[in-house]
Amino acid sequence: MIGKEEIRIKNIIVHIMDATVGMPVLSDFELEYGSDFGDFVREHIARLTMGDDTKKCEFYQKESEVYHWLKEYREEDFVPVSQKIANLLYEIMNSNVDIPSADLLVVRFRGQNQEYLALLKMNFKASYTHKTMAEGENNLNEIIRYKAVLPTETQKLTEAAIINLETLQVQVIEKKYEINGEKTNYFSYLFLKCSSELSHKTKLNLVTKAIEKVQKEGLNEYEACEAAMEAKAILQEELAEKGGFLVEDLADKIFEEKADLRNAFQEQIEKYDLVRQEVLPQSESTVRKYQKQHLLTDTGIEIKIPMEQYRNPANIEFITNEDGTVSLLIKNIEHLEAKY
Repeated sequence: MIGKEEIRIKNIIVHIMDATVGMPVLSDFELEYGSDFGDFVREHIARLTMGDDTKKCEFYQKESEVYHWLKEYREEDFVPVSQKIANLLYEIMNSNVDIPSADLLVVRFRGQNQEYLALLKMNFKASYTHKTMAEGENNLNEIIRYKAVLPTETQKLTEAAIINLETLQVQVIEKKYEINGEKTNYFSYLFLKCSSELSHKTKLNLVTKAIEKVQKEGLNEYEACEAAMEAKAILQEELAEKGGFLVEDLADKIFEEKADLRNAFQEQIEKYDLVRQEVLPQSESTVRKYQKQHLLTDTGIEIKIPMEQYRNPANIEFITNEDGTVSLLIKNIEHLEAKY
């Protein structure tokens, strides 16, 4: 994780990767940039290093051209190496029409006393802008659709890599596109040629889906609902107090008295080799949904309960009635407000 204020940019170059041109438009010179664009680049780099969609990757050292170029990298090689990288990426893009056109920003920067190279694929977005033309002595203003707009500072990139130039460890964010009829992570598999592990966000989603699946299949409707609420509370507690969890330790807590469900859960996560994995999400947006219990009744009533209130019996109580229905008692309300 590298904060925006820690990033010291040393070199930037941009190469145009427009699939409609038939070849990359490579720059022979580094980009001269001001403070605004520097902030734009630092923001994207920081978001990548701090995001839970980013995953660690290890180069296949024999097969990866990028690995060999960077292993021999020297400061004066920045422009030619960036061109080689852009050419390699464009060859893959040119052979697979589903991969979107983009500008490729190659950035060398320093952060936390380490040297890094960022490969930021800025996929083109279509947007509208104005155009002014002279009509004799008059002006004609028109609105035109512009197809090569870059992502904004707050938009997440879908394909990018941060490479530590000292250790050659890689962090990757990517999106699957259709390659030879099959959805493929081309950025890591074909371009960088590296093996990747699951991102923390993906791990968290797989764990929660596995918990939900075994509870629904192994318990009746009411038991499954009650177990789901308790599991979510345990998850939130682990995330809030420890910042994450070991999957097998979490399973021990959630399925403490239900060995059959624990075994079913382990079968589910073994498919992804997650049994002994650590899940450590960093982004607030990733864990936000675990901060509240979201309940929906068969009568259409929706209730959102903050976790600290759900855990407090002085304020929230679930009551099982004699006829099998459930009542929810909300206690000690001092102020009630209706919102439109």
